[in-house]
Amino acid sequence: MHVLDCAAVLDLFSDGSFLLFLPSSFLFILLSSTNLSLSSLPIFVVGIGFFSLCFLMTSLGGQFSAKRLGDSPFTIRTEVMGGVESRGVLRKISDMLEVILKRMDSLSKLDNSTTSDTRRLDELSSAINRFQPAGLVERIQAIAQNVSNMAVRVEQILQNSMAAGRVRDGSSSQCEVPRDPRYPDCPGKVDWMRARWTSDPCYAFYGVDGSDCSFLIYLSEVEWFCPPLAWRNHSSPPTAAFRTDLSSLLDLVGTGKESLSFMKRRMRRLASQWGTAAQRLHAKLRQRWREQKKILVHVGFLTEESGDVFSPKVLKGGPLGEMVQWADILTALHVLGHNLKISMSVKELQGFLGVPPGRGSCPLTGPLPFDLIYTDYHGMQQMKQHMGLSLKRHKYVCHIRVIDTFGTEPAYNHEDYATLHGYRTNWGYWNLNSRQYMTMFPHTPDNSFMGFVSEELNDTEKSSIMQNKVNNMAVVYGKEASMWKQGKEGFLQILHRYMEVHGTVYYETQRPPEVPAYVKNHGLLPQHELQTLLRKAKLFIGFGFPYEGPAPLEAIANGCIYLQPKFHPPHSSLNHEFFRGKPTSREVSSQHPYAEQYIGRPHVMTVDYNNSQEFDSAIREIMSTKVEPYLPYEYTCEGMLERVHAYIQHQVGSPSPASPGPQFFLLPNSSALTWAPNANAPPAWPPLSSLRLLASQEGQSCVEACQHANLVCEPALFRFVNNKEALQVQCEVVEAEVNHVFPAFSVLRRECGLQKDPLLYSCAGLSPKYRRLCPCRDYRRGQVALCRDCL
Repeated sequence: MHVLDCAAVLDLFSDGSFLLFLPSSFLFILLSSTNLSLSSLPIFVVGIGFFSLCFLMTSLGGQFSAKRLGDSPFTIRTEVMGGVESRGVLRKISDMLEVILKRMDSLSKLDNSTTSDTRRLDELSSAINRFQPAGLVERIQAIAQNVSNMAVRVEQILQNSMAAGRVRDGSSSQCEVPRDPRYPDCPGKVDWMRARWTSDPCYAFYGVDGSDCSFLIYLSEVEWFCPPLAWRNHSSPPTAAFRTDLSSLLDLVGTGKESLSFMKRRMRRLASQWGTAAQRLHAKLRQRWREQKKILVHVGFLTEESGDVFSPKVLKGGPLGEMVQWADILTALHVLGHNLKISMSVKELQGFLGVPPGRGSCPLTGPLPFDLIYTDYHGMQQMKQHMGLSLKRHKYVCHIRVIDTFGTEPAYNHEDYATLHGYRTNWGYWNLNSRQYMTMFPHTPDNSFMGFVSEELNDTEKSSIMQNKVNNMAVVYGKEASMWKQGKEGFLQILHRYMEVHGTVYYETQRPPEVPAYVKNHGLLPQHELQTLLRKAKLFIGFGFPYEGPAPLEAIANGCIYLQPKFHPPHSSLNHEFFRGKPTSREVSSQHPYAEQYIGRPHVMTVDYNNSQEFDSAIREIMSTKVEPYLPYEYTCEGMLERVHAYIQHQVGSPSPASPGPQFFLLPNSSALTWAPNANAPPAWPPLSSLRLLASQEGQSCVEACQHANLVCEPALFRFVNNKEALQVQCEVVEAEVNHVFPAFSVLRRECGLQKDPLLYSCAGLSPKYRRLCPCRDYRRGQVALCRDCL
């Protein structure tokens, strides 16, 4: 670190050699062009000398001190050796310079032809002589001869200093501006820095000194517009090692709320299954290296600031699905070996993020201390309130994952588009990548499927359950008395004719009057007692609400057949109060669409409860059907670990744009296109080997089009099909628009539309005017969230 030593400079020039920095030609011109007599020469010399010294200190001080972190390139540092003595010398110089300036002002008014003026000039010369060493004039010629040599030496010093800086910060060849499609803004940002880096002292504070190396370091490490520089000393990220001991996680969860106690009881009950799953996944990954992430989990709906209406209802039959999922998310992240912090209050959130006090007006200045933040919609609102503008910066927002039970479609997520086209709700509108929303079931391909786990049985337990099933025993899915109100009597009477009906309805002192007398009500049961009840029962029957909860999967895993109502018409935000205001247009055809679509008969039966004949027939069929306990792989501990691992390791960074060109070919005996094997495939996740390009029918979404082909719509692959070559039709008009239906085409009008805003790539969008261009993909058996090559 170079700092100009003012005391050393004074010592160097104590013999008058500060005149070395005046070029000899400059001295000669000044001396020859002035009318001053020889007696006035000392005044001139001293004045010029002191001005030279000041100029030298300013210019060299700025050059050297700009290299220090925290200094502007124009800072003159006052840190000197022998600080007190040097400051005293500088004060004397300042006083001397002031006297000289006054004398020179008087001198300029003199007329050399008068005797009195000559006398005054002699007095001035005598005064100056008291401040200067003897023989100064005689030394001027000798000093001037060395001026050019000294200038060369100073220039060499500066060049060597800058060369050393380049070696330290990277050679010029290492600082060429990269042309990386993943960082398209990098060249433009470098150009801006070249022109404007001195406009704000904060750039010098972060080490910017005007060189391209410093620009690239700043734009890659302080900001995010350029890729990391390979030659920089980046410490190796820590390794994530699987954990089987949950004791440290249980300590992190904390105490004080019944909701937290419920989550910890669940973690302890499933601990051995998580441990076994970790060993299996470790073997499957073949000891592949995994980066340990710093992860913050902020459970917003359980904070006091959000009202926390869930905790008081845990022991009163309230909804437990959200707590089940959060308990499993925390356990999965811990078992995968990541560095975990848990926040259950706004105060904890502020502390973990380093948010300054106030109402969020000041942005976060430092880097985000976490690689990922898992939260919910309540947490997003709280982060918006306390992070202010920082939450809108892409640098922070891309780290967030929102746990979202019912899903958020792109048209609702895009704030401006939602406001303009009538999709604005009280939720959504966060302008995230749609895959940052993580759902409980894989019902919205635009989002990522997070899920939860159900208890997995071994072969011995399965065999015991099948032997001890009571063929005429049914358990009703409805813990709250309000679920038993009017409208249920008809099908319950039919059920009662064939089966013994059991309930688990919460009550305090008296039996709820809504529950018929023939129902054997056990009250609200602890989890292990409910498991025992389900292992005996043949049927688990739903009333139509709650939607998409974990209980049906637990019943099926314990050997029950799940019977649920079919909805005519399907429930949605357009016709049902429960879904109104939710950021999705999804139509729900039954109480549990996942069970209907992905499990189906014989484990799941979906019928019209208003058709008594159909309902009666279904009960008789159930009684005569034998089923084994069944649990989809994606809802086992191993399945969830596999899925979350893939998201954390692969769902990162900004996608690179796809290069246009004839990249597709038609699959044999199929209407689907796939990526040409001889085409240059850019890096992508899911990989392009999984892509199957289909065209929907008019009025059909890509969700439906892909499902009909036994595939899944993959929003991450839209960027590869958003071009004319992928359309494979003759287009008279091709336009790029902000429209959640595009890319799409109209055969009748020969119009083709491409997507202008990547945030609106939507699997769910549909239009009666257009056929959608749908990037479908394959999926792993039992793991719809991942393609066959995604691990």
